[in-house]
Amino acid sequence: MSAPLFALESVSKRFVKPIDAAARIANLFGAGYREEVTHAVDDVSFAVHEREVVGLVGESGCGKSTIGRLVAGLLEPSAGRILRRGREAKGVELGTQMVFQDPFASLNPRMRVGEIIGQAPRLHGLVPPGQVGEYVDGLLQRIGLDPSFKRRYPHQLSGGQRQRVCVARALAVKPEVLVCDEAVAALDVSIQAQILNLFMELRESLQLTYLFISHDLGVVEHLSDRIIIMYLGRIVETAPTVELFAAPNHPYTQALLAEVPDISVRRKRYIAIKGEIPSPLDPPTGCHFHPRCPHAMARCREEKPGLKEIAAGRWSACHLNDST
Repeated sequence: MSAPLFALESVSKRFVKPIDAAARIANLFGAGYREEVTHAVDDVSFAVHEREVVGLVGESGCGKSTIGRLVAGLLEPSAGRILRRGREAKGVELGTQMVFQDPFASLNPRMRVGEIIGQAPRLHGLVPPGQVGEYVDGLLQRIGLDPSFKRRYPHQLSGGQRQRVCVARALAVKPEVLVCDEAVAALDVSIQAQILNLFMELRESLQLTYLFISHDLGVVEHLSDRIIIMYLGRIVETAPTVELFAAPNHPYTQALLAEVPDISVRRKRYIAIKGEIPSPLDPPTGCHFHPRCPHAMARCREEKPGLKEIAAGRWSACHLNDST
């Protein structure tokens, strides 16, 4: 098998908030202030192959958006490395673009749509200056908008139209990978379906690869070939979509799926996951999920479980698998 289109190898990302001058002075008198270190991503490894759609799922604060920014080259890892076709790459070398959650906040309100889409390909020399207008027209038609929209400002567009412009802007520099960070979460349900259909049409016509980040398992189920489940900066399970939904292995995955509404089940009782997600400033020892896990044992509190292959193409990080 050829090398993956991109891969993360033991990637970690920490955000450090240094102590201020007042705290340093207080430390001279024994106050004991320390730097605050947020462990956003903790030793994460996975690979994505060409034209694959991988869903990255987890609760808010699990580190999935940070991974998206690492893959897009907007952040650099604190440890580990990111590979593109087997070679280490950074920034624009990754050939990746990002579609953000809020289409209004991610567009410059002072620029017309034509400028928003055409600026990057013009600056990077991808399109001759005299052909930028025609190039923008083609992109607008591809994402389902009339070329006349290029004269409008973002505030003159609906939420779905703005998100289409964000997609066109991402496509303008001809990426191989789109990182979609909650790209439909801010839209009405009917518009969500249209944008998801657009993503799949673009996948086929442009042979794109997606890393689709979402907290909504119902969305990624219909979009993804494979799903990665994250909890507090770590991957806890990864599997082909159909197999994960049919038989989730990790207790956290089981709990997430138990909360997905299902109209085929009458009078289903929904039970929320016990407790709150711990702070990444002070994550639990051992398995990060053990304070909320109904199957936790002494080993879970002391020893970090590694990802173990439990079946072909399926991996899970749970000590319960050691007895199988």
